[in-house]
Amino acid sequence: MQVHNWQRIAEEHASAVWQTAYRLLRNHADAADCFQEAFLAAFELSQRQSVRNVRALLLHLATTRAIDQLRRRMRQSRHEANDDDVEAVSARPGPDVVVQNLELAERLRAAIAQLPPQEAKVFCLRYFNDLSYRQIAGELTITSGAVGVLLHRAKGKLRHLLEPVEAEETRLPYGT
Repeated sequence: MQVHNWQRIAEEHASAVWQTAYRLLRNHADAADCFQEAFLAAFELSQRQSVRNVRALLLHLATTRAIDQLRRRMRQSRHEANDDDVEAVSARPGPDVVVQNLELAERLRAAIAQLPPQEAKVFCLRYFNDLSYRQIAGELTITSGAVGVLLHRAKGKLRHLLEPVEAEETRLPYGT
């Protein structure tokens, strides 16, 4: 079993793990929880088995924990009609653009939470962590081809989930 210098690992990878969790959650407290859980789980795993790539493991764990948190939020929001999640608006782009971007980001997070776990992980590792197909395949112990298939499926489902909601036209019956 290999011995890791966790102080050095934390210093090297803390920023990437934090960014991974925060990009998905957009909430400091939730991101901090995911951050801590990822490091703790990586440490515990390293005590039981050899870890080939600590950075990839940490990013994988942070992504998984963040997606789990998003799913909990989705379940909670279904039970609570709570719309008080307002973020500060930047002065640079117009307020309408900022609001649209915030709404789109929230819709993306909600859509990712609806994906099957493996598709969500592959999507997040690829687009939020900029890992290559080969790196993702190595971390998830699947083939690069499977990464491509999962990514294709995830993008298709996200495209469908993020399609603009068509307003139903109310048509008057003929003759009125």
